[in-house]
Amino acid sequence: QVQLVESGGGLVQAGGSLRLSCAASGSIFKISVMDWYRQAPGKQRELVASISTGGITHYADSVKGRFTISRDNAKNTVYLQMNSLKPDDTALYICNINGGSSWPYDYWGQGTQVTVSS
Repeated sequence: QVQLVESGGGLVQAGGSLRLSCAASGSIFKISVMDWYRQAPGKQRELVASISTGGITHYADSVKGRFTISRDNAKNTVYLQMNSLKPDDTALYICNINGGSSWPYDYWGQGTQVTVSS
């Protein structure tokens, strides 16, 4: 079983920045794809950013140019740097670790709340 613990959420004004962290337990981090999702009230869960084992990144169109995903394999941690935040970014941000197309596992964190005021 893998445990994921997110941190770094909070309340910020529009235009501000936050850095989210997600620390994973266990020994599979280095071979895993790491994703950040978000879910706002009344909306479907949305994939925000993804980073492969080789560092290849993908972003939702809504956050391109504002958010940056990165990983530190030595610390078993993935980060999401969020700049130029907008009220529409308000959501619960949830970390996911999975084996991509190689391994059949998929674990979720509890999430960290991000609230952007106008």
